[in-house]
Amino acid sequence: MPLKTLPLADPGGPDLSSPLAFLRWLQRSQRRGQVLATCWALLEMGCQAALPVPLGLGVQAAVDGDAAGVWRAGAAALALSAVAALGAVLLHRQAVWNWIHAATQVRQLVARQASHLGTGLSRRIATGEIVAVGSGDVEKIGWYVELVARVRGAVIVWLAVSTAVLIAEPVLGLVVLLGVPVLAAAVWPLLGPFERRYTEQRALGGKATELAADTVAGLRVLRGIGGEELFLARYRVASQKVRSAAVRSARIWSLMQAQQVLLPGLFVVGVTWYGAHLAAAGRIGIGALIAVYGATAFLAAPLRILGEAAHAWSVARVSAGRAVRVLSLSRTTGTPDAELTRPAQSDLYDPASGLTVRAGELTAVVCGDPDFAGELAERLGGHVPLADGEQPRPSARLGGTELDAVPLAEARAAVLVHDKEPVLLSGTLAALLDVPASGRVTPAEALAAARAEDVLDALVDGSPDCGGDPMRAGITERGRSLSGGQRQRLALARSLLADPPVLVLDEPTSAVDAHTESRIAAGLRKNREGRTTVVFATSPLLLDQADRVVLLQDGRAAAAGRHRELMHTEPAYRAVVTRDEESAPVGEGV
Repeated sequence: MPLKTLPLADPGGPDLSSPLAFLRWLQRSQRRGQVLATCWALLEMGCQAALPVPLGLGVQAAVDGDAAGVWRAGAAALALSAVAALGAVLLHRQAVWNWIHAATQVRQLVARQASHLGTGLSRRIATGEIVAVGSGDVEKIGWYVELVARVRGAVIVWLAVSTAVLIAEPVLGLVVLLGVPVLAAAVWPLLGPFERRYTEQRALGGKATELAADTVAGLRVLRGIGGEELFLARYRVASQKVRSAAVRSARIWSLMQAQQVLLPGLFVVGVTWYGAHLAAAGRIGIGALIAVYGATAFLAAPLRILGEAAHAWSVARVSAGRAVRVLSLSRTTGTPDAELTRPAQSDLYDPASGLTVRAGELTAVVCGDPDFAGELAERLGGHVPLADGEQPRPSARLGGTELDAVPLAEARAAVLVHDKEPVLLSGTLAALLDVPASGRVTPAEALAAARAEDVLDALVDGSPDCGGDPMRAGITERGRSLSGGQRQRLALARSLLADPPVLVLDEPTSAVDAHTESRIAAGLRKNREGRTTVVFATSPLLLDQADRVVLLQDGRAAAAGRHRELMHTEPAYRAVVTRDEESAPVGEGV
């Protein structure tokens, strides 16, 4: 069949009612591939199962002195071998296609979910768990989906062989018909222990991956404080736990593998002994004995496939359960169907905190708890992910419309949240600034407002092949070649260039010096003139540029006004801004 271009244009809407339902949905989504793989499996295994017949006829013809019969049997055996080889090639090609298709589909679903939930995903599920689902688990799921077609072919061929032997020799046929299911079922008692051990291994692997990701992300800080060895020792301990769990799983798996070799071997020996007894008694000929032996020996192949399916089912069910857990997280409590009208002229309101951001103004929010400030910033952008069973929280409203109730793309187009630690992807500066934008702000204006002149010089110096053009200068992954302040200003320029109707900035100048921060504050006010802007900050240089400042206490809006006014009238505000706890009245926490 012609290969399909990957990634898929639409990975579809999965059935997340259970891990088994999810696996079935994946199979249904590639019906044509499953049907073709089953047909090629039947072609390959059917020819292999029929091959002992011409071999037996040829031996019998040789015993009877029939030269023509020998040639006919040889030709038939050659034809069956050629068709079996063709079927094997086609089956392998289709099986790999099915595997890659299923794995890619799951990976796209996970990526789409991560994009849909944004930064809220990492608060629900550990980063290492998400990485493990998007890497190892998708391979296990793809393996099981691919294997289903081969299992169908193996079962059909087993029934056909059993029927043929049953017609030729009823007793032998009955043994073959009943013996294979018994041998296949012998592996099932080991599946429970194997699945429990694999689940433990999978959980420990996710924790180790999370620890490794956290360590790499904070490597520069760890080196600064000399903590590399401490975290390396922690990872060694986690890694050894994963290794021990993997060894325990491998012990059960090796026992299952040994069982798949021993029991079919004993079965073939028993059937062959009984056939030889019939041949010695003159009840069947030598050719028939060879054919029966060959057909019985062939059944070891379907048994191996059934054993492989048992293993694949065990690991795929665990992996599918974890994938379903990630994919079941929802962003909203209802079906997005509302519409935003004139977002640039609408007030932004958060019912949970009572914060109101007036349209067209630069509003600064002062909060003594940076974690709460980060959560509020995401809520203002409509990012309120919900886990199963969690009580719904009120959504921010733009012009009276709940952001949780509008399509995600529309909410993100209306409100852009600039994270406290934004990510810079590798590439050129032009690629970094190639974002959906209104066109009102040019890249040069955005960079000037963010006071990124020295950043451009640094990029040019670090990219000799850019020809002096900073837009062609390269940026390393996450901007690691730049300082924290330089990365922060490039990310701010990117947000200013997008020029959304509502821009939410969470500590956009925390990594720059006071002189640069003062210039950025002035540039920000000028660039966002007449646009709705929210800045979470405690720096007087930013607060003094705001049209209105709102103080949050205990998660609620407690006071509002201009910066200098609040400095004189609100001790709690003054305590946060000046970092002087003695300025706050007793009993008033911030």
